[in-house]
Amino acid sequence: MLPVQNLFAAFERVTEHWSPKIVGRVNNQLLKVAKVKGELVWHAHQDEDELFYIVRGRMRIEFEDHVVELAEGDFLTVPKGVRHNPVAEEECWILLIEPESTRHTGDETTPLTRSLAEQYA
Repeated sequence: MLPVQNLFAAFERVTEHWSPKIVGRVNNQLLKVAKVKGELVWHAHQDEDELFYIVRGRMRIEFEDHVVELAEGDFLTVPKGVRHNPVAEEECWILLIEPESTRHTGDETTPLTRSLAEQYA
């Protein structure tokens, strides 16, 4: 029997902003939930695309030449190699879909950076 999971219940595991938690896997893609508020850091993922799906709230993703505003139900794929900076004025719940090899903040390291092991916790 396959276990059913609840996306909203998965967000209960998230206790810190910008600290994603892995809740599932589809082939080599990880499904991560995160609560975000404030600004993460300008970064890029050189070898991986990253999908942001907005479950609750609003956020924007800043790019070097434009800004994309996202609301509940919206999703956006950031192509590999594209520098971006996620920002949420108020708490926002997001689902991320990205390969396991994706480093949380790319080549940037900040106090908000989480290792893959921390994301499995």
